[in-house]
Amino acid sequence: MFDVRVRTTERLSPSFLRVTFTGADLERFADNGYDQRIKLILPLEEHGLSPMPKGPDWYQRWRELPGELRNPIRTLTVRLARPHLREVDVDIALHEDDGHGGPMARWAPTVQPGAPAILFGPNAGFDGPNAGMAFRPDAENGPVLLAGDETAVPAIASVLERLPAGCTGEALMEVPYDSDALDILTPSRVKITWLARSGARRGSLLHPAVVAAADRLLPPLSANDSVEDVDVNDLWEVPEDERPPGPLYAWLAGEAAVIKGLRRHLVADRGMDRRAVAFMGYWREGRSEQD
Repeated sequence: MFDVRVRTTERLSPSFLRVTFTGADLERFADNGYDQRIKLILPLEEHGLSPMPKGPDWYQRWRELPGELRNPIRTLTVRLARPHLREVDVDIALHEDDGHGGPMARWAPTVQPGAPAILFGPNAGFDGPNAGMAFRPDAENGPVLLAGDETAVPAIASVLERLPAGCTGEALMEVPYDSDALDILTPSRVKITWLARSGARRGSLLHPAVVAAADRLLPPLSANDSVEDVDVNDLWEVPEDERPPGPLYAWLAGEAAVIKGLRRHLVADRGMDRRAVAFMGYWREGRSEQD
């Protein structure tokens, strides 16, 4: 756990806020790139961060706390880490107001420099494999398909900036507004497409865009090709095995129902090996993230 404070905030667009954290120990924060997930632990209005347990068993002890003493914990992606400056950037998607805003929705729009928080993230001094990274393609040898809603944009942007020059494919990002299209520089040849809902139903642009991209990136499915069944109840699957041979690697993240539908199409309808599809239901429509 890294004790941090907000150094600066920057509104990138109507739906994205960049928060730069600083802390004395952030020189030990591991800069792993790609879609490195971290936990952001928020202060309580009356108790600050003092109730938050630390140590190896922190999570179990946190779960045992009464609700009023349980600091909110949210999962985010590192946008950029600068350990030499003791800084970490995190981009936060500000959800459209659907009446289900949680602690993050209340904290992010009003947070000021100096506000305290805790980052639970990778330690550069740890010599084993770091957890919290789902993007594991053989990017040099085949195209990638990156797709998600606004909650996945920070991770997709970070991945795009780290892809090798020889990588091809497509990145599809559905966002609330045209003005949410951010400048992303990638050394790769991946085509970036922004899909602005502008009031349309969530996923209504992303799903057909992924279907069309699959038509471009995958060979046609023949009558002799076998397809796998998928568990419709799964919300998250990040294949740990080595990527199997195949024409495409897909990374999907965002609202759970939309993402499950995309994964079902790629695996059950288009015949992709499920080990070549990482999918993450970051959140569920109509429900705030539960502690």
